[in-house]
Amino acid sequence: MIMLGMSVVRTVCKCLSLPSVRLQPVHTGPVLRAADQQIRSSQVFDCSVLQFLVCPLSRKALRYDESTNELINDDLGIAYPIIDGIPNMIPQDARMTHKVQKSQESDQKSE
Repeated sequence: MIMLGMSVVRTVCKCLSLPSVRLQPVHTGPVLRAADQQIRSSQVFDCSVLQFLVCPLSRKALRYDESTNELINDDLGIAYPIIDGIPNMIPQDARMTHKVQKSQESDQKSE
């Protein structure tokens, strides 16, 4: 599907002597999110590759968490997302797990 800007549509209408067309924006956010979730759930992570993967930061083995569909580094408390069955091992895209956040909170309380 080709998406054209409003100015292009108006120019084409003028060239063809057609009445001006008024386009309304289409809000596809919920539809795309639902389709995205369906694709993610249909792609299952192959646990056999887990023996070859390590955390790019610590170079230690990772654990697969099926409930969140993430690869977890328990030592650092980092969770790497799996998108469409492919692990995203970019540290900037990882999230901190609750384990590390709880230990930081307990350290702050003890001070």
